[in-house]
Amino acid sequence: MNFTKLAIPAVCLALSAAASAANFPEKPIRFVVPFAAGTATDQLARALGRAVTLETKQQVVVDNKPGGNGFIGASEAARAAPDGYTILIATNTTHAAADHLYKKLPYDPVKDFAPITGLGKGGQIMVVNATSPVTSVKDFIALAKKEPGKVTFGSGSSSSRVAGELFQQMAGVQLLHVPYKSNTFAITDLLGGQIQMMITDSATGLPHIKSGKLRALGYSRNTRTALAPEVPTIAEAGVPGYDVGYWFAAYAPAKTPPPLVARLNELLSRAAKSPTANAGFYATSGTEIFLTTPQELGKFQQAESKKWGEIIKRAGIEKE
Repeated sequence: MNFTKLAIPAVCLALSAAASAANFPEKPIRFVVPFAAGTATDQLARALGRAVTLETKQQVVVDNKPGGNGFIGASEAARAAPDGYTILIATNTTHAAADHLYKKLPYDPVKDFAPITGLGKGGQIMVVNATSPVTSVKDFIALAKKEPGKVTFGSGSSSSRVAGELFQQMAGVQLLHVPYKSNTFAITDLLGGQIQMMITDSATGLPHIKSGKLRALGYSRNTRTALAPEVPTIAEAGVPGYDVGYWFAAYAPAKTPPPLVARLNELLSRAAKSPTANAGFYATSGTEIFLTTPQELGKFQQAESKKWGEIIKRAGIEKE
């Protein structure tokens, strides 16, 4: 066998990929967001997109594909050409929790994607309508215990769903879960009085809290958020030990050449650290920048999948 002849095509492919990475991008880039416009994931994608456009002079198109708890967007991104021009702005919903919530996913969170970088970490806020008689976590627990199985909570992501399920378990209450395509849709119904509570990402909930339309009862992490320091943690407000958050990350379709993945890592890392992204998302949402190498993101995702699987199992959530 002539190994020299076999090696030549491989070398040519490697050189071609390196050349493509050096000139990347040469046309618009698509950010697939598996949730609706206005969600935290959407806000992050748009802030990063503006920063990438400023650096590269190429347009970034944010393509919202809500539905199926992130299934639709994640599946479409997985099927895209591995040329670096389609990037999934993912969360722990699509890449850590979904595998433990559903019997069959239309995509594989590991095999169908090439990790690029982590993007951010944050916490959620437990909110009720501002007209609700409930003014504290303890008030809500009392109401739920008075009417077991009747008090509703909405969710439009696995982060929000698991946060609510964990709250039920740790507070010793039984709530009625109402699922939505995205947190923004759940917020709309909360504002309209169709549901009674939700635990939503800060970026989605804070504007409504600041406007006086929603009342914040507690923050989901174990320390208060600087953006609303008056809001106690759920743990200190009545559910000791409660602590759950969310994260964002960027993925390319599987088989995207390593040189292109490295180039995307550089672009997105610089975008996340830019004044444009800080002002457009990080500083206003309470999300901390979380950057990784592709390899670090792969290991982080593996550990997070295990962690979320354990949380879901402890919460007694059956696979759908």
